[in-house]
Amino acid sequence: MKIEEGTLKGIWIISPRVIEDKRGYFMESYLKEVLEDKTGPITFVQENESMSRYGVTRGLHFQREPYAQSKFIRVVVGQIFDVAVDIREGSPTYGRVFSMYLSSENKKQLFIPKGFAHGFCVLSPKAIVQYKTDVLYHPASEGVFRYDSPTLNIPWPLPSHQMVLSGKDKNAPYFTK
Repeated sequence: MKIEEGTLKGIWIISPRVIEDKRGYFMESYLKEVLEDKTGPITFVQENESMSRYGVTRGLHFQREPYAQSKFIRVVVGQIFDVAVDIREGSPTYGRVFSMYLSSENKKQLFIPKGFAHGFCVLSPKAIVQYKTDVLYHPASEGVFRYDSPTLNIPWPLPSHQMVLSGKDKNAPYFTK
């Protein structure tokens, strides 16, 4: 398993070692001690799965303190364009964006620490995304910023007219610095 830091401090890109043969493949998708070597101690308490169709864009979601969540994300089926935005007050990278493609084909995974807003858009006919969190979901602490906040200038690979948004995401406030 290879782990390398993303362009924003605290984000880690995990590339599992995949062993393939004529039967299929095997990989270790999560090794606690290997991840904790980079992140420090972490205990995941919830795992979520979403299935979305082409164009579905979710986010930019986050949880406010004291319920802020770290996330460990992977794509089981399909491909997504994944985005994390640093919303840590006082951080030298506050308001900066990290993005990458995650897919069932490249098998890359992403660790996003507390203090980031997260979102993605689906680029395949459907995508199944699984993610672990280290804090339980707390509805009253949920926050959201618009996917197209001008100050973020996120390089979404789809034009906005192809994006399918929930009412909550479509009517979310813009992120401002």
